[in-house]
Amino acid sequence: MERRSVLKWLGGFTAGILLSTQANAQDKSPPSDRLGKLLPLRTLGRTGEAVTMLGVGGAHIGGMSSERDAQETIEVALQGGVRFFDTAESYQSGGSETRYGKLLTPQYRDVIYLMTKSTARNADEARLHLEGSLRRLNTDYLDLWQVHSVNNPQDVDERVANGVFEVMAEAKEAGKVRHLGFTGHYQPDALLRVMESDLFDTCQMPVNLADPNYSSFIKQVMPKLIERNIGVLAMKSLANGGFFGGSAHGQHGDNPKIVPNRVSIAEAINFAWSLPVSVLITGTDNPQQMQEKVDLANSFTVMNEQQRQALIEKVADLAGTTVEFYKA
Repeated sequence: MERRSVLKWLGGFTAGILLSTQANAQDKSPPSDRLGKLLPLRTLGRTGEAVTMLGVGGAHIGGMSSERDAQETIEVALQGGVRFFDTAESYQSGGSETRYGKLLTPQYRDVIYLMTKSTARNADEARLHLEGSLRRLNTDYLDLWQVHSVNNPQDVDERVANGVFEVMAEAKEAGKVRHLGFTGHYQPDALLRVMESDLFDTCQMPVNLADPNYSSFIKQVMPKLIERNIGVLAMKSLANGGFFGGSAHGQHGDNPKIVPNRVSIAEAINFAWSLPVSVLITGTDNPQQMQEKVDLANSFTVMNEQQRQALIEKVADLAGTTVEFYKA
């Protein structure tokens, strides 16, 4: 009953972050920019930014075997109305950022919301990461810079003590960064420890239908984020391959498969979008998968409480570190 009441409460906030997909009152036209029509928009927490409900995962862009596939995937996303782009300095040792800096920012910096992340453990490393990211991304500012992959409360305490948070605040004050955030997928307690600081505008974390039944970010962290109006960036909505039987990041495998044996990709993705998340960041392996996610965004309708709960119960017996192998 406690779990269901939390999920019901969270679902009630989803409508509040949805922005009109049909019009502003003056010209009756859907949201658009110089490239064309945008995907439906959502509010990014206390930043007040209107961001597309779908974002591109940079780890997959950097991991594509050819630059041509990466370029086509980026173009499919842009043509489909996606304007949120995720990456990190640690992806392919800067390779993902370098691809964005070559294929994305030269032509499209003015229309995208660009985010990267730092795994820095001390102030000097954080400064080096920021300058390296700006150089590789071919930009003079970031829309969002995030503390990346906090493991546990002790990890957070060490980064604070070593000045990482101070460097992030300095970067924002200097205009190199517009917004600040944090990410984690190991332990909910790590994200709760970060929130003892009031520095951050966003949080990127796992949001999927297996999560509520084991070490749940949705139940433990999301309510706190909503209360403080911190924008939620959903990742691992298919458990980064875990829903396909995988036990390593981005891989399919021979473990029990949630997709397609229990639910469809559309059901899994729509579950996450039916919670108060600002952006669902998708990792796609090719342009066709990118188009699939764009189509899902365009056809999305909010699931009600009964629909969400039915999906959670479908996979309850599989929840845990077999499916969400990245959890501690």
